[in-house]
Amino acid sequence: MAYDTGWFKSSRSAAASDACVEVRLTSSAVAVRDSKAPEAGHIEVSHTAWRAFVRRLR
Repeated sequence: MAYDTGWFKSSRSAAASDACVEVRLTSSAVAVRDSKAPEAGHIEVSHTAWRAFVRRLR
């Protein structure tokens, strides 16, 4: 089943702050973009790469 969360900020971001990244989860990838410049594009990584990245942050 296909899914797409739409763009969202981290729950750790300040509500009024635009100095963060936004994430979008889809069936095929995880996309990341700069919240201050969403028109500048985004990068996409596999779900496996995203999980490894998040694990390293913890």
